[in-house]
Amino acid sequence: MLWSATDRLTSPLHLLAFKDSITVFGKGKSKAIRSRLHCFQSRAMETNDDTSKAKALSFDDFLCKKPYSPPSWASHLKPIPSHVFTLAHLPTPIHKWNLPNLPQNTEVWLKRDDLSGMQLSGNKVRKLEFLLAEAAAQGADCIITIGGIQSNHCRATAVAAKYLNLDSHLILRTTKHLVDKDPGLTGNLLVERFVGAHIHLISKEEYGKIGSVALTNVLKEQLLKQGRRPYVIPVGGSNSLGTWGYIEAVREIEEQLQIRSNGLKFDDIVVACGSGGTIAGLSLGSWFGALKAKVHAFCVCDDPDYFYDFVQDLIDGLKAGVNARDIVSILNAKGLGYAMNTSEELEFVKEVAAATGVVLDPVYSGKAAYGMMKDMTENPKKWEGRKVLFIHTGGLLGLFDKVDQMGPLVGNWQRMDVSESIPRKVGIGKMF
Repeated sequence: MLWSATDRLTSPLHLLAFKDSITVFGKGKSKAIRSRLHCFQSRAMETNDDTSKAKALSFDDFLCKKPYSPPSWASHLKPIPSHVFTLAHLPTPIHKWNLPNLPQNTEVWLKRDDLSGMQLSGNKVRKLEFLLAEAAAQGADCIITIGGIQSNHCRATAVAAKYLNLDSHLILRTTKHLVDKDPGLTGNLLVERFVGAHIHLISKEEYGKIGSVALTNVLKEQLLKQGRRPYVIPVGGSNSLGTWGYIEAVREIEEQLQIRSNGLKFDDIVVACGSGGTIAGLSLGSWFGALKAKVHAFCVCDDPDYFYDFVQDLIDGLKAGVNARDIVSILNAKGLGYAMNTSEELEFVKEVAAATGVVLDPVYSGKAAYGMMKDMTENPKKWEGRKVLFIHTGGLLGLFDKVDQMGPLVGNWQRMDVSESIPRKVGIGKMF
């Protein structure tokens, strides 16, 4: 069906008051970080003021295709991408995340990849920087990708494609009862349809029998017969080329740590895993680079064995010469299933927001953080004294698909009680 936009275990977190200050870094002036801003060899605008210069450079940098040079520690990986598109707002900040009830002397820091943009927010944009550069190099005029009905990746792909004047065709998985109905405008669907994405609905049953690769190939053949030049991006943007997005993210983290004066070093990296590309890149980067942090991935679908095998295929595709089980620990955080939540998980997401101001999505980072805190509660010795970097991969729009479940968990409202003794006069209150 085609729709076109143009036609507790007690909850491991308990609310406490926090007195710790928030430390933020990531906007430093090191040459390494600033070097990302250089798109052209010459600039029309030059100034001696660093702030003005940074603004001038970033003005030209966004949506720029430029040659790519990998970190020195990744130069042995093959193939190395030739170009990259600057689609994300980078570097994303890192700050201390004052979660309560952590094991003794444990610190958790937050890498805010949810702030990599608005319509393009989240981890997917880092992969798309490489994937869409290849699409442009191949002369594509449209993009095909596939995912769940509230896929963050599909939404990011639709937006990024339109930025580059490319049409997008999204194959979205839904229930058999809804496959012949208008999918609506909830969450990611609203953005996708606003930017003109062509929505192709497939039932979960058909998806399960045919598979994502065959489905994207079917649509590719249809578009080729129409004279189009489609470029196919796999589920989550997770192939060996997309993996470079988080190899590059590790270089960014290294540069952010270099500009700090207190010698902060992370012992662990925690992240959600939904398609495998993010954890492949993080794990390779941490293993080969200077971070040397242990990567813990909480998978929100399938199971750890599946992802160990999938990640192995990705890193073999880069001729990395390492074993996936040596560079990443994958734990199960699927719960009821992909994009399905228990009331305890949603309560946790709400409590984190109320306690720290950080809004997690319910499908990826919410489940990963829930799994991390559960493991810290059950195995505190494992985490004591460690400095943990949690990667927030975005997905805020996914919350809008959970309003019916979230409704009973939130209150905090009442009609304001205004005494009759308060003077009243018609028209005195201006409603702008």
